[in-house]
This record gives sequence, structure tokens and C-alpha cells, in this order.
Amino acid sequence: MKDKLITQIKELIKVNPSETIEINPNYLEYFTEDELISIINQLQYKKNEINNITSEYLTEIYEKTKKDEI
Repeated sequence: MKDKLITQIKELIKVNPSETIEINPNYLEYFTEDELISIINQLQYKKNEINNITSEYLTEIYEKTKKDEI
């Protein structure tokens, strides 16, 4: 179970899908499964928030660009 959780964490940390993320396995052994799940939840939340902020920002820029063209 821990291996699957660690794999999920590595995937959530990636910015570029082709990059490889290495996490020291000794470091992760200190975490319980519940703590790893909590880390996953936090990473998912942060990734969603970044996507939302980025989307809002891009929409704002697009709207300003449209106004400039008129």
C-alpha cells in the first residue's frame, strides 16, 4: 500500500509528465499510510488551486487582449 501512495505522491509532484521524481525511500519510511494519504490530499488541493488561479489569470489576460483589439 505504501508503494502505491508514494507513486501517487511522485506523480503529483511532477510538473512535466516526462520527468522522473526521486524521493529518498528512507525518508518516506518515517511516514504512516495516513500521513502519506494526507500528503496526497494536500498536493491534490494545491495542484487544483494552482490550476484555478492560472485559469483565472489567463482568462483575465484574454479578456484584456480582446478589449485592446476592439
